[in-house]
Amino acid sequence: MYKKNKVQKAFVVLSLALVLSLAGTSGCAFFEDLNPNQLFTESEAKQSNPGPLPDLASAIAYSRLSVVSINTVWLYVPTYGTPYTTSGAASGWILTHDGYIVTNSHVVKGALSVSVSLEDGRIFEVDVEEQVFTDSFTDLAVIKIDAVGLPVAKVGDSDRLQVGDWVVALGNSLGLGISATKGIVSATGVAISVSDSVYLYNLIQTDAAINNGNSGGPLINLYGEVIGITSAKVSKAGVEGMGYAISITGAMDIISLLISDGKIVRPDVGALLITNNPSYASIYQLPLLGALVQKVSPNGPFSKAGIRAGDAIVAIDDITIDSAEGFRLILQSFEVNQEVTITYYRKQEKRITTVILGEAV
Repeated sequence: MYKKNKVQKAFVVLSLALVLSLAGTSGCAFFEDLNPNQLFTESEAKQSNPGPLPDLASAIAYSRLSVVSINTVWLYVPTYGTPYTTSGAASGWILTHDGYIVTNSHVVKGALSVSVSLEDGRIFEVDVEEQVFTDSFTDLAVIKIDAVGLPVAKVGDSDRLQVGDWVVALGNSLGLGISATKGIVSATGVAISVSDSVYLYNLIQTDAAINNGNSGGPLINLYGEVIGITSAKVSKAGVEGMGYAISITGAMDIISLLISDGKIVRPDVGALLITNNPSYASIYQLPLLGALVQKVSPNGPFSKAGIRAGDAIVAIDDITIDSAEGFRLILQSFEVNQEVTITYYRKQEKRITTVILGEAV
């Protein structure tokens, strides 16, 4: 019976194709009596008709009043020449009615001045010494403006995201005001290196267009809920549609601490590390292991312990280090002022020393 039904179904499909080819001359009245279940089972019919497209307009309208433009001024000191100021544009979103705004650390940390423009046209100057709170490790920041009764964003649950879910990136793209771009979740749990000193974890990858000025803005779902904080994109020839947002579920703990304490206390070794590779190993005559110390801060924890540029760190308290990213992540499991044992190589010589961890600034 099963094979017979399959043959009948194939015959009907072929017959329909023939009828369609004749429809231009014979008319379309026969479609009125066509039963779609002759072609598809109920399950197949549902799969072929997944429903209407998502209502992006409602989600955007719900969220955009809580999205802000952030304008900054920076002092740039060139290697040669006279220092000068430059401006920047970015985004943020309002978390509380009394003026706490979430953005990225790289958007505001170290800026000479910060101002926030609301969708209703009001502009607020921010005291960069007293109203800017940052955490470089997670690239998160909170800024405070002196306002009340503000429209706030609704926070969602990024742990429930699935690849293929619709998302919208809102922000001050190119400094031209708040706009929206749509896409889907391309991947979750992504880790990328943003710079030599910043490595971000548990990111949401999306193909929603992300441009300069979007940093710090919200990535929302179809309910208008913030499920991510736009942070980075891959921008190079041959790469398209690879933008990243910090997952909101993990970020909220950091954001709450920034609001309550003004900072996140993190351990630091006073050094810049990069993952060792065959080229570095050859230059510094090292085994191909661990994380290479590229630069050491004077009077920092590594400097005081005798570790210098060109050394390769291979373990912290007997925890093996296989990359610079791994070193940074493992370091966060220790506390400021804690004494740890560092195993490292200088050329081909294996050494062990103790380091008293400092506090990241």
